[in-house]
Parts: sequence; structure tokens; C-alpha cells
Amino acid sequence: MTDQSDDGQAAAPKVRGRLAEIKQGWAESGRFLTGETRPAGERLPPGQHVVTNWPILDLGTRPKVAPERWQLRVFGLVEESFTWDWQAMLAQPQTRSVSDIHCVTTWSRYDNHWEGVATSVILAQARPRPEARFVVLYSYDDYTTNLPLADFASPDALLAHRWEGEPLPVEHGGPVRLVVPHLYFWKSAKWLRRIEFVAEDRRGFWEERGYHDRGDPWAEQRYHDEED
Repeated sequence: MTDQSDDGQAAAPKVRGRLAEIKQGWAESGRFLTGETRPAGERLPPGQHVVTNWPILDLGTRPKVAPERWQLRVFGLVEESFTWDWQAMLAQPQTRSVSDIHCVTTWSRYDNHWEGVATSVILAQARPRPEARFVVLYSYDDYTTNLPLADFASPDALLAHRWEGEPLPVEHGGPVRLVVPHLYFWKSAKWLRRIEFVAEDRRGFWEERGYHDRGDPWAEQRYHDEED
């Protein structure tokens, strides 16, 4: 199936397939793994290097979703399912934070300034049921990824719509992306569209292709190990 952005522009399935094949090969070969571990209190995780730019990584599709057409659906094992449009998003309590980000392709960028809605606001409105232990994130480009509920609920996790004082650029996931800075950044889904609360872990796009279910940079959880 060919992906479509909200403005009807077709995705690039050949690009998606080629990049997925390359990165799946990295998982199979263990590329970039150093075998080191570092405590979470240390700023730079093992195998990472610091950059001052923000590299652009995607699967060949950058859906252009105008804010007035953006919607976020929250559903699954919750007491209250709901859908926010752009105005509802902006009507929520807004959070500003500064955090580092770490990409599984080995770059890290320090001191990113975000503005958006803390995931705690989502949790307070949705009220996950006791059996909900994971979340699945869905993007406008049909990308998916999974998170333990505890990581989604982290105090520094938010739905970001601004970066460095400006609207979040399309190439970095605007109008809204998740930011979970304590995990590798593929877990911070761009172009966020839906959040589903589930009881059992459900692997997303990269997790199905050999990448770790959780993705802790300080434990260098880049790829599945034999026990996963």
C-alpha cells in the first residue's frame, strides 16, 4: 500500500523499503555497538558523538499536515477515549523543557528547547485502565513504535509542537511529535496521529526489523538481543 499524506501526496515506498533494508542489516550485524554501559547520570551514552546540527532522518515520506487539519486520537484500554484538534491541543497546559536527544545512528544533540503538552496531561484525561502496560504510537506516515507505559509517563516526556522557539519543522515531525528524551529517538514518533493503550507489548516498524523494544541509550539497547 502506498502511504498518503494529508494533502494527498504519495509517499516513496521504494525509499522506505531501501532504508529499512539497510537499517535492518545494521541490526543483524550489530553495527555501532560498543558493548559499553554507562549510568543514566552520564550525559553522553556509549557509542554516541555530539552534533550541533539536527540530522534529518525519515523513510522518504514527510507528510505535510496543516495544523488546522491535524488531529490526535487517544484510545484503547482507557476510561476515556478522546480526539484533540489543534485548538484543543493549544488549550491544554503548555510545558517548556530542555533536553538532550540521542539517535540510534550514533549522534546526540544537547540542550534542545521544546514546548508542548506533557504526557501526564494525556494520562490524566484518558485514565488508563490497570491492565494497560504499553502504548503504541501511530504517525501520519504510517510509522509505528511501542513504549512501556512507564516510559511514556516519564516526567520529561511531552508532545512537542515547538522547538527552539519556533513551530516544529515538518522535517522533524511537525506539527506534533512525541519527545521521550531518555530513550533512543526513534521511540519519539514524528507526525503523531494516534496513541493506543494496550495490555501486551506490540512491536512497531523498527522493532519488527531488529531494533530493541525499549531502546535505553545508556544500556546501548540498539537492537534485539537473544533474550528479546
